[in-house]
Amino acid sequence: MTDRTYRVTEIVGTSQESMDAAVRNGIKRASETLRNLDWFEITETRGHIVNGEIDHYQVGLKVGFRLEDAD
Repeated sequence: MTDRTYRVTEIVGTSQESMDAAVRNGIKRASETLRNLDWFEITETRGHIVNGEIDHYQVGLKVGFRLEDAD
């Protein structure tokens, strides 16, 4: 394995289904604009309540993406 350098950014994934779906939605969306995503870390979990019921889940994530090598 070669030495690598990563950039870390924070995102929030959401879903009306579950925490797992919120994580997957966040990663899927981030992968559309960030290249070389290699890892994630869950930093927060929370949700939104409407009329005493869970309306949707929110998951804070740190995602790490590998910086490209200079040519």
